Amino acid sequence: MAVTALDPKTALVAIDLQNSVLAASGAPHTTADILARTVRLADAFRDRGLPVVLVRLTFAPDGGDAVPGRTDLPRHAATRPEGWDRIVDALAGQPEDIVVAKRNWSAFHGTDLELQLRRRGITQIVLTGAATTMGVESTARTAHEHGYHVTVATDAVTDLDADAHHNSVAKVFPRIAETGTTEEILDLLAKTHS
Repeated sequence: MAVTALDPKTALVAIDLQNSVLAASGAPHTTADILARTVRLADAFRDRGLPVVLVRLTFAPDGGDAVPGRTDLPRHAATRPEGWDRIVDALAGQPEDIVVAKRNWSAFHGTDLELQLRRRGITQIVLTGAATTMGVESTARTAHEHGYHVTVATDAVTDLDADAHHNSVAKVFPRIAETGTTEEILDLLAKTHS
């Protein structure tokens, strides 16, 4: 469903826009492009006094708090470069922003995101970030299950696999969210939150 409305209490939630993620190339959108679009959205949300939530994936140095369980694909390496989990400078450093550290794909599981949103009366979230099929989709699904209106900025999310990204955008998100471009969301924001 195309984006039709933004609630009076809407928050921007940016998923995993941190040094290690933005070092990857991204598909179909470059990580540089999704960062630039997220910065535009974040500035517009902040200008209107609406919350900006910056979510970052992090683990203890020994990886001991990583999600357990067997998978077919190898886990993240236990040794990571210094600052791998730091939110990129283009988004970081705003004292009014909410920063959430997660250890799972979803920004809700095992974090205080739900509490932070409910305390502020948030009824809708706009999602940006990477990866579309992991952190973004998992967070969108959980937000939908918690009763939030969910909007995904389709040109401000990207993946490692363009086909997987397109599947989420075309098949998954329309069932749980409204979707729109950064420009469409900014236009709605200007009309409804002047």
